[in-house]
Amino acid sequence: MTPTATPTATITPGTYTRDEVHSSVGFSVRHFGAGKFRGSFADFDASLTVGEDQSLALTGTVKVDSVQVKEPRLDGHLKSPDFFDVERYPEFTFLSTKFVAAEDGRLDVDGDLTIKGTTKNVHATGELTYTHDDGYGGQRVGVELQTTIDRFDFGVNFDSKLPGGQPVAGKDVTLHIELELIKPAA
Repeated sequence: MTPTATPTATITPGTYTRDEVHSSVGFSVRHFGAGKFRGSFADFDASLTVGEDQSLALTGTVKVDSVQVKEPRLDGHLKSPDFFDVERYPEFTFLSTKFVAAEDGRLDVDGDLTIKGTTKNVHATGELTYTHDDGYGGQRVGVELQTTIDRFDFGVNFDSKLPGGQPVAGKDVTLHIELELIKPAA
């Protein structure tokens, strides 16, 4: 993706909210030591606030009960205390603490990620794009981020082993966030 404008110099201040159709939050984790297990969340929200000084702040909330994987029978296991424990912890949250966009659109974002009641500061990298006029009078910001977390740090402790001792699911989980955020015409 190539930025359409100098990211931090031209974004109109205000709050940009998630375009539901063009945004996604997903994850991947090593499975059986051979492949990747992938999933996503259907119900989430995000917003980007751009200050008059071009400061940027990103917030997000994921409804954990909306987890989706290719095998629907696994949804229940992911929602159980073995993994996400949705009855006790219905949401994941993120609040940026540092948001740096380079002139070429590259992003470095630090923030507080809360999963299962545990908050840890994480670092994500990605890309920022901006469209001043989306053809409907609105403005759009694209934010793509990726980070890898250790799921055990957040209390996601399911640790079943294969006969040779290799874990069924790896400890490192990569989070993939693709957001298209809109500031509607005034």
